[in-house]
Amino acid sequence: MPRRPGCAAATDSLRSVPWRPFTRKRGPITQVWPAGSPAAVLALQPRTDVLDEHAEADGSFSQSVGPFRHYRREVFTDADGSVTETITYRLDLPWFGWLFARPLRSALRARRPAGTRNPWWAPPDRLDERQVRTLALLAVASSSATFANTLFTQTANFAADSFGVSSGGQSIGGAVVRLGVVIALPFAVLADRVGRRRTIMLLAWLTPLFCALGALAPSFGLLVVSQTVARPLGIAMALLAAVAAAEDMPRNSRAYAVSVLAMAAGLGGFVAVTALKLADLGDEGWRFVYLLSLVWLPVAVSLTRHLTETRRFETVHPISPRMNRRRLALIASVAFAANLFVAPASFFQNRYLTDVRGYSGGDIALFTVATATPAGIGLILGGQLADAMGRRRLIAICTPLSTACLVGAFLVGGPAMWAFSFVGGFTAAMAYPAFAVYRAELFPTGNRGTANGLVTATALLSGSVGILLVGQLRDRGASFGSLIAALSVGQLVAAYIAVRHYPETAHLELEQLNPGDPAVSEH
Repeated sequence: MPRRPGCAAATDSLRSVPWRPFTRKRGPITQVWPAGSPAAVLALQPRTDVLDEHAEADGSFSQSVGPFRHYRREVFTDADGSVTETITYRLDLPWFGWLFARPLRSALRARRPAGTRNPWWAPPDRLDERQVRTLALLAVASSSATFANTLFTQTANFAADSFGVSSGGQSIGGAVVRLGVVIALPFAVLADRVGRRRTIMLLAWLTPLFCALGALAPSFGLLVVSQTVARPLGIAMALLAAVAAAEDMPRNSRAYAVSVLAMAAGLGGFVAVTALKLADLGDEGWRFVYLLSLVWLPVAVSLTRHLTETRRFETVHPISPRMNRRRLALIASVAFAANLFVAPASFFQNRYLTDVRGYSGGDIALFTVATATPAGIGLILGGQLADAMGRRRLIAICTPLSTACLVGAFLVGGPAMWAFSFVGGFTAAMAYPAFAVYRAELFPTGNRGTANGLVTATALLSGSVGILLVGQLRDRGASFGSLIAALSVGQLVAAYIAVRHYPETAHLELEQLNPGDPAVSEH
């Protein structure tokens, strides 16, 4: 006889859900399988690919662990033995549902046998609905944060020209803005006291409002002052998003989560870069880029409504273990060495393109988008590889190559410059999740936020030193290429320390890496 599932769960799938931007309800998927075919046989069994199913008493299947807010798979066996399968679902993925809707629908149609790899875009572990929703919300928070973090770097060149400020003056401004990182530290400490959710929510409101003040700056000095406050707020939000993601993700997907946040962060940077076209509107066109900061306020609304506290913070709070000073010194030394190179290479890229290559704001935007956008694939690939093969091996392979290519981009022009920048950005993106995930993994929950704040402060202080050196020596006639090449040694030293002295953390629970923390269930 045909199996006839009840209709209660199907009714549930039609219920209204709280507002979440850019999520869609998709129509059902219906497929018919010939009698006795492998697909027909498989359809009668619970799925274990993009989700775990369990069988209901009426013969239908519902979600046990998976990303859906509503999910039901009904199976009918007809008189001729053919099997009809109908899947109704609703993905709970705020802001980024449009991006994953098509590949997820394809994955639901093309069932993978048990034991096979997930699609390349999917995490190594199976995430539940809460984890998927949290990761999406933290990702859009990272987008907002990176827009703020990128804003001054991208516009400083145009603002300096508008106010008649030299490269040396611009470098001082850049260094001062980075020194403002001390403002981020109280928020990192606050997150260890009151929680990740409340702190991220507060920062999501404050960051775009303070960024927008830059549009009103009457001088370069006051622009620097406004962004010395705004940028650290974005920095604090980004580092706490990474902390929260690491605390809520399964052990085999932490680097993947970091890569997702980094890719989303790239979206925020992309908005800042493409907005540079506004700088070509006139001497004051750069002010419109700062005014654009207000478009991120809906993100604050979404986080306020839907972001939940991490399971690990809820479990261990208010435990405050002693800081592991050796680990802190080790990770801080890597951050310091790496940012001697990374910060000035990023900060002066636009100045190099303008002064040496004669690029306009639109040209810079095109170059940046064309060479940096493919790095998103590098981030996802790097996150997958860091979780699969280990962090240190990926760092050892990718860092020397990326460093050499990024230096090359400051030494040559034309197509070669574009090629070097493309390869350098792609391989640097692959290495990034492996470097970044350590910051959350090697500290216990009770001081994870504080430790990440201190490491970030060290990185930005180092970046300030590098920016000052390049700016001052550039005013004395040194070329961008020679200066960036000299500072690249720092990046290689950072890779050596990480490969030589970091522990391998792939496939280990955070509680195994930090024995003082009590164990927390993944789901």
